[in-house]
Amino acid sequence: MAQEVIVRIGKTENNYAACVEGLDDFVCTADTFEELKNEVSEGIEFHLSGLREDKDPVPEVFDSEYVLVYKWDVESLLEYYKGIFTKSALERITGINQTQLGHYAAGRSKPRQPQVKKIEKALHQLGEELCSISF
Repeated sequence: MAQEVIVRIGKTENNYAACVEGLDDFVCTADTFEELKNEVSEGIEFHLSGLREDKDPVPEVFDSEYVLVYKWDVESLLEYYKGIFTKSALERITGINQTQLGHYAAGRSKPRQPQVKKIEKALHQLGEELCSISF
């Protein structure tokens, strides 16, 4: 079974950035999330080949099959989906006030862990509902 490798995603002023847990010196940026996913995959392989070539230690997880798991911070996720989910719609599914969601999206405040879990749970429930639709 493939091991999970966590890729942390963040939105900067001009692009998306990623760092990979277990690869301390690895950072990647791209204009879009889709481009970033490609850059991360290619960049990890390039980084690992450099480590192997230099006879530096390679984290164990990369010695076998692994799968990349992308984890967003709330601010970046809300920014990424701002054209799809209105704050009003997010308020309805999360129970979190639109104004507060706006503060999270703008980076004016950081949600506490219970709020993060509430947002995550609501989005997962929505995803499950959407996956159950058939025509």
